[in-house]
Parts: sequence; C-alpha cells; structure tokens
Amino acid sequence: MHLVHTAAELRGMLDGERGVAFVPTMGNLHTGHLELVRLAAGAGRPVVSSIFVNPLQFGAGEDFGRYPRTLEADCRQLKAAGCDIVFAPDVAEMYPEPQTVRVVPPLADELCGAFRPGHFEGVATVVLKLFNMVRPRYAVFGKKDYQQLFILRTLTRQLNLPIDILAGETVRAADGLALSSRNGYLSAAERAEAPRLHAVLSAIVGAIAGGGRDYGALESAARDALQEHGWRVDYVSVRAQATLLPPRDGEDRLVVLAAAHLGGTRLIDNLEVASQ
Repeated sequence: MHLVHTAAELRGMLDGERGVAFVPTMGNLHTGHLELVRLAAGAGRPVVSSIFVNPLQFGAGEDFGRYPRTLEADCRQLKAAGCDIVFAPDVAEMYPEPQTVRVVPPLADELCGAFRPGHFEGVATVVLKLFNMVRPRYAVFGKKDYQQLFILRTLTRQLNLPIDILAGETVRAADGLALSSRNGYLSAAERAEAPRLHAVLSAIVGAIAGGGRDYGALESAARDALQEHGWRVDYVSVRAQATLLPPRDGEDRLVVLAAAHLGGTRLIDNLEVASQ
C-alpha cells in the first residue's frame, strides 16, 4: 500500500487507471469505514482512500481542533482491508488559496444542515475537489450519513460526473449503536445510554410497518423519549427516501432520521422502512 500527500503524486500513480474505487474519510477509522473499503474493493481497482479532516465542514464551536488524527493506525487498518493507496493531504494541499468557488448542495439547510450551517456546503466542496484529484469510477459512502449520501448522489447526477456512488450499510455495535468516530467522546455512562437513539428509531419503524401514518405524533413521541433521558434533540424526522422531503400521501419508501446530543457528543442515525 502506498501513502501519498500531494495531488501530483496521486495523479502520477493513477495515470491511465479507469476503474478506481474511492473511499473518502476523515480518519480515526472504525469497522464501518473498513467495510466501505471492502465494498470498494469489490467494485474496482485500485482502491484509494483519503484521510483529510476538512475544516470547511466544521462550524464555530464544533470539534475540528480535537477531532482525532490517527494516520499511522488508520493506514495499518486500510492496508489490511485491501486499500491500495492512501491520500493524506494537508490543508495547504487541499486549499492552496482561499476557497472562493464553493457548491451549495440541494437540501443543504434541511435536517442536519439546519443545525450545522455551511456543513454540507463544506462536504460538497471537499468531495468534489477530491473527485477531481482521484478521478474515480466508483465512490463509496456509508448510509449512516444518509443526508450526505443523498446530497452527493444528487450533485454527481446534476454535474454529470462519470462516477457511480455506492452505499454501504450502517455498521452497528451489538447493542444497536451506529459506529462513529465520535463515539469515542462518550463517557462510560453515556455509552450505556447511547443505544436509545437506535431504539426510538426502531420503534417508529415498527409503527410505520404496522400501518402507522401519524408521522408527527411518532416523531414527537421519539423526541420525548430521548429528552426524558437527558438527550438534547436536534430533530427526529420521517422523510421520503426518493426526495428526503416530508412524505406525500402514498409514498411508501421512507427513512427515519435523527440527530441528538448526549452530553457533549452529537450522534446521528437513521433507518429505512417500507410502509404497508
């Protein structure tokens, strides 16, 4: 496996390659990331993974400064998972001058975007820059960041990029908690409480699968259940998978999404559901 730090090095290694499979990350990797690498390896070669903590997608007061940088350990895991090239640029390589061309993606101000202004603009900007550097045929993102996946698929389609966006299923701990790099911020007591987020989403999914259609009431009950146990809830929302907007009558392919703070840690999760 090769570790490179500049776009020039990367392009030299990828010159002439037509089947590149790409997994962008911010590092501090867990099993969920490695499953994405394995999915990429089944789609194309060589497999490239980027490690870059992108300042544009962090807002004021967020955890950019303390986000773990674990490059050496990440590289060991990526090699074992079948990655061929790790691209680990620094900020100066990614943004050699003030970033004046930025992309405002659709639904940037919905759901997580309503609570993290500018976040998805930062995500879209860095991913499109990485796409230009890597020039992949396939790019792999996890369903845990469901809104991010939706936005990047939409942008890829709107901009006619010759890239297939592949989705990896959310990887969970045995108690249901979605794996996340930020889970490491949780105290022991918070980690014991954290699976409640998955549990309240599962309750909504069960109600919808059983014919429940009062989505507002289901959302409200879930918020109450979390708040009663000390969570600060940003949102719990039932949306249509096809549009990520509130479902219209007759739409049966839905996704239930939530974001909530447990202590100082913001957790997100989602579950897809087909209504009856």
